[in-house]
Amino acid sequence: MGYLMTMKTENPDLAQTQSEWRAQTICPVTLILIMLGLALVPRRAPAQDMEPRSYSNTPVGMNFLVLTYGRSVGDVFVDATLPVEDLEAEINSAGVAYVRTTNFSGRPGKIALILPYAWGSADGKVLGQFARFRRSGLSDPRVKVSVNFFGAPALKPREFVKYRQGTVVGASLQVTFPLGQYDPNLRVNLGTNRWSFKPELGVSRALGKWSLEAYGSVSFFTANHNYLRTSTLQQQPIGAVQGHIAYNFRPQLWAAFDAIYFTGGRTRVDGVKRNDLQSNSRYGLTISMPLAQQHSLKFLFTRGLLTRIGSDFTSVGVAYQFAWGGAQ
Repeated sequence: MGYLMTMKTENPDLAQTQSEWRAQTICPVTLILIMLGLALVPRRAPAQDMEPRSYSNTPVGMNFLVLTYGRSVGDVFVDATLPVEDLEAEINSAGVAYVRTTNFSGRPGKIALILPYAWGSADGKVLGQFARFRRSGLSDPRVKVSVNFFGAPALKPREFVKYRQGTVVGASLQVTFPLGQYDPNLRVNLGTNRWSFKPELGVSRALGKWSLEAYGSVSFFTANHNYLRTSTLQQQPIGAVQGHIAYNFRPQLWAAFDAIYFTGGRTRVDGVKRNDLQSNSRYGLTISMPLAQQHSLKFLFTRGLLTRIGSDFTSVGVAYQFAWGGAQ
């Protein structure tokens, strides 16, 4: 699963109608499904988003409603502060996202709201004893604001059909709110009981039917002062770099190979440092295709490549999108 949106890099023929642009596949992130797949331990998930086409240009004034479903199997828990061994988890997730493209002083941007829900179970040993975790409920919601400040003018759908992308540079800020389900008596929760902030810088370059993308981000976390009711959990920032290679078969039909590396995130509980420094990499594949005017589907697959702490799991997902609006 994500980001939070992905954007179209290839322009259609000039004969493409404005109504067809409304059906453009602009989905909020491969990241959404990845985030949802990690919902039982979302406090580390922001650094693991893989979002092809996040900084490609798109018409302003568009609206997108996205429904997602994902399933993750394996060592999904990446919280090394938990005394859990031999973990095997099966996590299902669903969510809804709303995305609005807008004009920020002549530059195109997006505002996205994501509401995730997760349910599933996990088996493992806790302090040497076999245990089974079962959870279901809301995870922490997220808001992401992004803007392209170089190489991407703010265009209406009628103007956009003449646009040809070259190099685009953009930035975004994702904020996660501590509103998910959280019980301080439990070691495993759906919510994090803390804020997180993720600034990111991205570059997208279109080369005919191909597009190349590279992003860099850092995730920052506030402290959880109600960890196991009497403790304080702190986490250092997580840095991440990701790259995407996408190919446009035709308008609205494209595929992308995705890869990410992230490191950092060592935690402290009541000032005591934990041995949980992350240094992980993942890869994935994203395929997007149109269904009908204003409707599209996206299929997602991700897997751990090299993992030090957690992230050794496989995820698959699907996202349905409905698009409407667009200032003329």
